[in-house]
Amino acid sequence: SKSLGSNPRTGNWRCVYTLSGHSSWITSVAISSNGQTLASGSLDDTIKLWNLQTGELLQTLTGHSKAVNTLAISPSGQTLVSGSDDRTIKLWNIFNGNQLRTLTDHSRDVSSVAISADGQTLASGSEDRTIKLWKLTSGNLRGTLLSPAGMIKSVALSANGLILASGGLDHQIKVWSLETGKLIRTLTGHFNAVNSVAISPDSKIIASGSKDKTIKLWNLSTGELIRTLSDHSESVNSI
Repeated sequence: SKSLGSNPRTGNWRCVYTLSGHSSWITSVAISSNGQTLASGSLDDTIKLWNLQTGELLQTLTGHSKAVNTLAISPSGQTLVSGSDDRTIKLWNIFNGNQLRTLTDHSRDVSSVAISADGQTLASGSEDRTIKLWKLTSGNLRGTLLSPAGMIKSVALSANGLILASGGLDHQIKVWSLETGKLIRTLTGHFNAVNSVAISPDSKIIASGSKDKTIKLWNLSTGELIRTLSDHSESVNSI
């Protein structure tokens, strides 16, 4: 809008609700595809589900024994996935809060989870330096991608179902084939840990946010660096 362009610091943004209830830092949020439900994960070991239209707290999910680091909601809006410092991934029924299953193959903190656009594949990244691929509906482990160079901080799946991107403490972004599980290329240029990766809806661009205070945009098919965004004055934690 015109006003947003004229004043990028405030624009037309206004606070609709402030959601209070966690007793420690909030580490992750996810919104269901229908825009009705917000899930939040916290260092208080819980997940809270909120009505996004009213700001009402719907329920608190307990079961993790340590901090919740990462959340993802399936495209159907039925399944919530959480990853924790307790080394587990938990799957929940988002409507009634029931715990569906616990996945226990990681040997260190689970730092990132992502769900494919078709709702079939769950990817998880861990401080154990592995990425694991699971069948979401059954919880069966489909395969493990080894990234010995560094702990994994973030994973993202392309909308076309072909690519997984990961970022971590080795300052690199790795691009993997979901079909073969093979490493396609490594993107280098950050000078510190890569905290967050995202893939554009058209599956053409990878964005990476780093502790080096920058965001980098990459051509997914060639690995070429498109540009670096450097207006942040501190670590970029989420994109």
